[in-house]
Amino acid sequence: MQFQYQNEVSYFDIATLMSFILAFLVFFLIIAIITYILSALIYSNTAKTNGFQEIAVISWIPIINIYVLFALCSKKATMPEIKSDALKWTLIYFGLAIISSIPLLGFLAAIALIVLTVYYFYRLYYRWTGDQSKAILFVVLMYITGGIFFYVYGLLKMKERFLSW
Repeated sequence: MQFQYQNEVSYFDIATLMSFILAFLVFFLIIAIITYILSALIYSNTAKTNGFQEIAVISWIPIINIYVLFALCSKKATMPEIKSDALKWTLIYFGLAIISSIPLLGFLAAIALIVLTVYYFYRLYYRWTGDQSKAILFVVLMYITGGIFFYVYGLLKMKERFLSW
């Protein structure tokens, strides 16, 4: 006769738990790949449409593609100035991301990183719409929808020239 105690965990329970964890990880990996491809497509086509052919290919490099967002939203006039400005903000962005892992100081760096990201998405929406109030509304909608609004609106606007500089 075999007894089962209440504190005993069977191998079947562990296998079930591990399969759920694996399915969860695979699901989020698929979502991450889809969002990466969509954002790279939006950045690349927007860059090509608005005269940034030199840096459009950078949109397809993971992590570094934030450089294209900073270049698209730069207020500078010439391409060397735009590249310099985008590089400066990209280094600041990654510096804040690294500092955000430090306890206490990291909290302030994380807030600064959020503010920087919100501002540059505002600038991108402002360039697409030419209207400040719409740009603010679109940033709020983007965060309320968890980024889905960015992908939908970006796919609609990626082949159109910017309305404002």
